Amino acid sequence: MAQVQFLDKLLHEYLVFRGFSNTIKALDNELRTEKDQSFRAEKVMEQFNHCINHNDLQGLLSLWKHLDANLFSKLEHSYSMAVKKLENSLLKLYLVTAYNHNKTEKITEFFNKLAAELQQQSEWKDWFYFPFCRNPEESQPFSLYFKKEWQDTFQLSLRNFLATIYQCLPQPTFVRVEQEAALIRRLQEENALLKSRLQHQQQQLTASQSSQNLATATSSSSAGGNVGADARRRASCRPQQSLSDILPFDISPPGHIVDDFCIIATEVNSVSQASDAQARGLKMLIRNIGSGGSPVMGRKDNAGHGEKSAKRRSGSVGRNWI
Repeated sequence: MAQVQFLDKLLHEYLVFRGFSNTIKALDNELRTEKDQSFRAEKVMEQFNHCINHNDLQGLLSLWKHLDANLFSKLEHSYSMAVKKLENSLLKLYLVTAYNHNKTEKITEFFNKLAAELQQQSEWKDWFYFPFCRNPEESQPFSLYFKKEWQDTFQLSLRNFLATIYQCLPQPTFVRVEQEAALIRRLQEENALLKSRLQHQQQQLTASQSSQNLATATSSSSAGGNVGADARRRASCRPQQSLSDILPFDISPPGHIVDDFCIIATEVNSVSQASDAQARGLKMLIRNIGSGGSPVMGRKDNAGHGEKSAKRRSGSVGRNWI
């Protein structure tokens, strides 16, 4: 209760600041006549009935669009058919009320504004004949909507639907201003407390790490001194060796290395010698041919000449002996 009164004062102050005098008067009148400051569906139904009874089509459409954008659109998809049916019933009640008030120009205005939207729905196919029907209360497509039972049932259904939605509806942001401010202050204080605690923990952690590093450095330096002393002691106890004490590895000497170029030179020399011998033989053959004799025939001639001389020597001996 106190929160609602505080918000009413804030709204009144805002309207004074903006200079909305007529709105301030209307707000003051409604606040004086208001008995219950809770959210009620009856107030919305009163606005719907006011627009219908005064043939205010623009006000009716604006109110429904506002509810559709802020309430109906947040419902589950299974409620979309029910919302659409309630909207069509509300528009049909507007046409019936305008006909009962003999406001034919309002009926014409209705179809001029909404014909493009309604002609895509099969439910409104027969209602385009409504402005030209002389007795629509007796016509089959329209007689049901002129009955008092249907109108009361529709308004009761719409009221129950709005009441159910308002029960599950979260409060507007303007109403939650004070709660949000208190929540922000509490979160800021909790955040500051956590920051101070975190800084204290970080300081303790830094101090512990520095002490651990100092202890590690001290132990490593002492351990390094012990290791150096042990190394020097082992070096002093180790016997000294000379170069004569070092034995070479038992590696077999490599085989005879033959130079390929030496082989090539030897082969070249043998070939040159063979060619020289062949050349000398040819020269001798040519010399013999040039002298007019043949080596073979020369040997035969020499053999015949020897036989004749032998026979001559034997004959002469014989003749002389005889």
